[in-house]
Amino acid sequence: MGLFLSVILPIMAVFASGFILQRMRVLDVSSVAAVSLYILSPALVFTTLYDAEFDRGFLVVLVFMFLLFYVMVLLNKILAKIFKWDRNTESASILATGFMNSGNYGLPVVLFSVGEAAVPYAIFIMVIQSLQNNFFGIYYASRSTSGMKRALLNVMKMPTTYAAILAFILHYFSVGIPNAIHSTLSMVGDAAIPVMMIMLGMQLGSITGLKLNCQVVTSAVILKMIAAPIIAWAFVLIVDVDPVIAAVLIIISAMPTAATTTMYAIEFDTEPELVSSITLIATLASVVTLSVLLNIVV
Repeated sequence: MGLFLSVILPIMAVFASGFILQRMRVLDVSSVAAVSLYILSPALVFTTLYDAEFDRGFLVVLVFMFLLFYVMVLLNKILAKIFKWDRNTESASILATGFMNSGNYGLPVVLFSVGEAAVPYAIFIMVIQSLQNNFFGIYYASRSTSGMKRALLNVMKMPTTYAAILAFILHYFSVGIPNAIHSTLSMVGDAAIPVMMIMLGMQLGSITGLKLNCQVVTSAVILKMIAAPIIAWAFVLIVDVDPVIAAVLIIISAMPTAATTTMYAIEFDTEPELVSSITLIATLASVVTLSVLLNIVV
């Protein structure tokens, strides 16, 4: 109960503020998203990765993120065969289960539950997940048209991609940056987490249509909220990782569906109401599942 009150409840309160604001004012979420995507997140990514001490743990994180994604895709394809889903439904389920909300939701949960030492790994996961989301997310949302070409172009447009690359290069070659620039970027980056949290609430508040296909929604929520953290738990048992990294991997894997998948589903008409339904239900279910998980892991 203590972790629920100290971690989950404050985060949900911030989400709720964005949700209520969006319901009352109907603001343009894309404008807030643009500020986060092009200014706040790149600053946070750059300063965190530039200051980080890179070790084997980052390679473990990279391997796990791709392993988890491909396992989710495989499980969805098996379910699609069993339940005879059409291609659109299969793609919608992959969108909803293959991409977790590692930024808006996962980052603050890791920060509040595990602590500052875990933040660089959570940021690194956010960068990897953004790349996966913008490449594989678009591919599965639009694979019947120009998915691969569109996916490649989308990844190259991501500011966080270049922020991460620049941080790695400067860190590797031990290139110093002036304190005035670093402190300015740190100040801007510090605003990223609360803005992302409010933005998630606004994104959820913008959902208008739901499609309660019980079979798909139930299987997707179980895969996302139960199967994924079990896979992460098995991974950290097999691979010798630092306890902090192990906690981060398990917690991030238990995050609900990334809200950006709904935008892709809408843009490419890949069962958008179904993806929105899974996103909303998984986020609501996470109040319970994460409260239980944090008491086990932390």
